[in-house]
Amino acid sequence: MVTSLRKEIDIHGMTEDMAIKALQKFIVSCGDDVEEIVVIHGYHSGNVLKNMVLNPNKLRSKRIKRRKFTMNQGETNLELF
Repeated sequence: MVTSLRKEIDIHGMTEDMAIKALQKFIVSCGDDVEEIVVIHGYHSGNVLKNMVLNPNKLRSKRIKRRKFTMNQGETNLELF
């Protein structure tokens, strides 16, 4: 039985460029068994990081299958191939 893994990364306090680099590096470092990444970006200080995570033209990776909203406005889930 293969168990899907879920990892988490917190990008609070980063600039957009720093967050893009950190997320791309994090996605590459995840093994094939990782199927979902929870990105904690916050929302009280603005939506720059949230919008970046949701924008396929800014956060690019062939592993991202889908971006999903959650009940928590401060996080976005990335489903991976």
